[in-house]
Amino acid sequence: MSWREHGATGGWSSLSLKPVPTGWIPSVFQTMVPTGYTKLQEERGLAMADLGPKPDGNGYRPDPPHLEVRRHSDRVARTSVTLSDGGDMRYSETEPMLPEGTLSGEEGDDEEKEEEESQRPPTRNMPKESPLAMALQIVVPFLLAGFGTVSAGMVLDIVQHWDAFKYITEIFILVPALLGLKGNLEMTLASRLSTAVNVGKMDSPIEKWNLIIGNLALKQVQATVVGFLAAVAAVVLGWIPEGKFQMSHAVLLCSASVATAFIASMLQGFIMVGVIVGSKKTGINPDNVATPIAASFGDLITLAILAWISQGLYNCLDSHPYASSLVCAFFLSLTPVWMVISSKHPASRTLLYSGWEPVITAMVISSIGGLILDKTVSDPNLAGIVVYTPVINGIGGNLVAIQSSRISTHLHFHSAPGEVPEEAKGCYYPCRTFCGTGANHRSAQVLLLLVLPGHLIFLYTIHLMKSGHTTLTPIFMTVYLAAALLQVFLLLCIADWMVYSMWRSGKDPDSFSIPYLTALGDLLGTALLALSFQFLWYIGDQDSDVGD
Repeated sequence: MSWREHGATGGWSSLSLKPVPTGWIPSVFQTMVPTGYTKLQEERGLAMADLGPKPDGNGYRPDPPHLEVRRHSDRVARTSVTLSDGGDMRYSETEPMLPEGTLSGEEGDDEEKEEEESQRPPTRNMPKESPLAMALQIVVPFLLAGFGTVSAGMVLDIVQHWDAFKYITEIFILVPALLGLKGNLEMTLASRLSTAVNVGKMDSPIEKWNLIIGNLALKQVQATVVGFLAAVAAVVLGWIPEGKFQMSHAVLLCSASVATAFIASMLQGFIMVGVIVGSKKTGINPDNVATPIAASFGDLITLAILAWISQGLYNCLDSHPYASSLVCAFFLSLTPVWMVISSKHPASRTLLYSGWEPVITAMVISSIGGLILDKTVSDPNLAGIVVYTPVINGIGGNLVAIQSSRISTHLHFHSAPGEVPEEAKGCYYPCRTFCGTGANHRSAQVLLLLVLPGHLIFLYTIHLMKSGHTTLTPIFMTVYLAAALLQVFLLLCIADWMVYSMWRSGKDPDSFSIPYLTALGDLLGTALLALSFQFLWYIGDQDSDVGD
């Protein structure tokens, strides 16, 4: 089935909703599914029933002649996309995401177009979502993601006392960069596949699995390369201020970073695909749930793997000095295999050539945040900052990723690359993000309103687990919540400006915006948190032995 048939019939509607059993839990779950999706499914079923000619006496339903011609032209067009096309950028990831009739290279005489228009149902519009349904869809994965970051903070608070972290402090520089991979890779994958679901590109099983396998292989290539570059950045940033360099420590950092990035990326990729497919089957908009669920266990998984591998390799430095080199060489040697697999699908092949700029730039930005973390952790006056760093960074990145994914899907539905809606033209101003009645304005308002209650829940969770080193005084909570609110406010404003700017320049925001935004979330969160703790120390609100 060609993409034009997908665009005509809709991506959400190929599924039917089963009757919901009685009980309050299914009722709440049913409330989370907007009625627009259900109506869209019913309309699509009727449209498919009336689309083609009626079956003959033997039950055979012949295809109309114009449909056969269109299928033949689509097959020819697909076979014309070669590896050189991906390298020359003649294939654009945004092209198959556009509404019906906007694909480049589709020409035909007026009579055939009129006949096709009369045979297919009207172009699909995005389903309406009420603020309540939107909030219900967002809040559950948001809380899951928040508790995941709380767990990561508690793990980091424990492992900071391990020998590997005490004697090779550059590992702290790796932490934001590797935790940021969920924004660079997992959330970007979630955003791309969410848009593909929304516009109907995952209705065909063949196309669906080609998209999934190609994107997963691409993600492994990017994870391995970015993990290696993050280790190089950590070595350089750790060497510049101190002037010390040890080859054994540098090799250990490279091995731990590459192995952690590879293993964590593979595990989270499988989880992400399951979330996307499950959202499609249950009728939930994956734009609302996929990106926060991508981060739910991402921080915890990544940090646990990093701590375990780092400590294990550190213990082997004396007895098996070549273990680190062998581990690094093994994972790097797998990169060509993933490159071959990812080059099989045009979309992932294109990103294999053009998708490096955002992930590498985001890694550098996160590494700067890691340098701030490394310096603050070594300051005894700021001992309590480490447990809160994954929380404030993760929550900010999760919320802005939702907004970025929603704006990107809206643009794929309603605009061609290079063209933006009227309200997004002209100079940017913050009121444009939050003031208005559009779906993206409402989502920005909902996301900003979630910051204070969400962080209060997570702060008290840390307090009840007796994990933090800082007493929850009114002054501390006020300063911390002000920093968190300022971080998310700035990120939502930057997302609104960045996504429209990328779309105007012809870049797909699903692949380019989230890495930048989550990296900026790491940098802003770490910097604002360090300033908050420094301010609290100056005014005398200090208590650095609670968790001890």
